[in-house]
Amino acid sequence: MAKKYFIKTFGCQMNVYDSHRMAVMLENLGFVPTENQTEADLVLFNTCHIREKAAEKVFSDLGRAYLIKQERAEKGLDTIIGVAGCVVQAEDEEIAKRAPYVDFALGPLTYHRLPEMLAKISRKHGMTLIDTDFPAEAKFDFLPENRAEGGCSFLAVQEGCNNFCTYCVVPYTRGAEYSRPVAEVVAEAKRLLATGTLEINLLGQNVNSYHGEDESGRERNLAYLLRRIAELDGLKRLRYTTSYPADVDDDLIACHRDLQALMPYLHLPVQSGSDKILKAMNRRHDRKQYLNVIEKLQKANESLRFSSDFIVGFPGETDADFEQTLSLVNEVKYIQAFSFKYSRRPGTPAAVMPGQVEEKVKKERLDVLQKLLFDYQTKFNEDSVGKVFAVLFEQKGRHKGQLIGRTPYMQNLHAKADDNMLNKIVEVRVTGATTNSLSGEVL
Repeated sequence: MAKKYFIKTFGCQMNVYDSHRMAVMLENLGFVPTENQTEADLVLFNTCHIREKAAEKVFSDLGRAYLIKQERAEKGLDTIIGVAGCVVQAEDEEIAKRAPYVDFALGPLTYHRLPEMLAKISRKHGMTLIDTDFPAEAKFDFLPENRAEGGCSFLAVQEGCNNFCTYCVVPYTRGAEYSRPVAEVVAEAKRLLATGTLEINLLGQNVNSYHGEDESGRERNLAYLLRRIAELDGLKRLRYTTSYPADVDDDLIACHRDLQALMPYLHLPVQSGSDKILKAMNRRHDRKQYLNVIEKLQKANESLRFSSDFIVGFPGETDADFEQTLSLVNEVKYIQAFSFKYSRRPGTPAAVMPGQVEEKVKKERLDVLQKLLFDYQTKFNEDSVGKVFAVLFEQKGRHKGQLIGRTPYMQNLHAKADDNMLNKIVEVRVTGATTNSLSGEVL
């Protein structure tokens, strides 16, 4: 019987993409997927290191995986436990110390060496095999061809970050910015479309810093890449995530005016509404510049709406600074957002800054911010009732005869629909709304 693999993914959409690529590699080696960890011959955790609790969840999951490994061993079954991603890059020694039963660990830039690592496991002698290199060669050059898993596919075009925000570990775990060549990205997009994708979401830690070379060796920006992909046959929807406000140029803004496939929803992280805090975070924009970008984008496409990221309780944040964040939310009226308490990450400048905010204060501020954000999200959803959206159905719902999809604004929507509408774009009238989802009827 074929060996089975189980992958659990933490964190960002780049990790989702990476897990998909590792799954393809494993299936090329003869493994088949399973959602039941107890029957998996290979258990792999693809990890995130943005916040402290994310890393601790990994170690908790590893402990449970070890118990399963012991239970399987009593039945004569071998189990390989692996860890990949940013926690490995940041805490490889901690993994070897706290979870010595882990068979292998791969950083986010070396997971293309997964087949090689599995081959080495049979020859290892009780130690964890760890690979956290920053290889000179791009991992994308060694990955197998990608293929669609449904109507929507992620496509990584850029990796790493040169911004060094004082709270962030990404430059240390993902390395310096790297952009894939235009032809390579276009070729992967064509393969995804040929195998069933309708929507492509271009990924990068700082995707709008993209500067890949075209076929003539000329460096190109994200706007050029979007226009090239928008021309491809079969593409219905186009998105990109995640953008850095200071890198939104006029070419990119014009794409939101010109490209019909580009969805009217943009994730544009701001983190704080206070110039003092933005400077302490080493963000390359201030409040006025951010709002100017928002204004230009809305002039280019009045249907465009925004989501964002927020950090509350950053070192030195006062009540007045926090009020500036609330006023920014009231000005932009985000339709979705991700908000978190500041979390110290070892090795980052912010971790040793004076003025660390008490946990109690951080929680109180987060509660206030999230209520405001949810109010705007709820209002936008309620205002959608009665409107007709093109919905891409992506999965079956909890109830029989129900499908779940997403509107152009990334709203989750469930409706009674035949299974033959799965991975298709269908016109749906919105009939109900909550803070987190919509209900509708297929037209």
